[in-house]
Amino acid sequence: MLKKYLFLVFCFLSSRVLADDCLSYKLTPTISVKSPSWSKSVVQPLHSMDILHGEVIATLVDSYEITTDITSIEDGFCVALKDINVNLGYSDFLVQIDISHKPNTCSYNAILQHEDSHIRAYLSVIDDNQDLIKKSVQSAADSITPIFVKNESDIESGIDELNNILQSHPDIVLLKQQIKADEEIRNKYIDLNDTGETLRKCFY
Repeated sequence: MLKKYLFLVFCFLSSRVLADDCLSYKLTPTISVKSPSWSKSVVQPLHSMDILHGEVIATLVDSYEITTDITSIEDGFCVALKDINVNLGYSDFLVQIDISHKPNTCSYNAILQHEDSHIRAYLSVIDDNQDLIKKSVQSAADSITPIFVKNESDIESGIDELNNILQSHPDIVLLKQQIKADEEIRNKYIDLNDTGETLRKCFY
């Protein structure tokens, strides 16, 4: 039992030393940020909607494509972050309008106009937070050290591990929370400042 314990301790210490050997291969990753192209669809559910007249469902894309620098060392390979291409934004918006409003009528167009203002609010969240997005990803990337893998066949899994470490980093988690909070604030502001006058004019 003692021999097995000593062997495990030796393996752990050896792995630690090899991981430390990779520190000298750490790079400062370059970050590029882009937003996806987006589309808008307008539908009318066949049943009455629970909300008053309309709703926008926004699909947020959040992906990180990384490239790495692979260095062969005596006992394996060091895998280091080199470049990160961030794709963050909205890919599509689904506008739902209550079935009681017929297409191309005054009330239908008034509701569509209101929902379009929500779409602009979503898009402004990403536009206005470009600096925060880049700084958050850069901060997260700068804190991630190269990882050691024993075999060439393990390099791909090492790259996946780096990507997982990046996406679960506190700076990235906080970034996504900030975006969600900003969405809520801006959309509430639109609703609070819409008097409904445009829609009411359609019925009088």
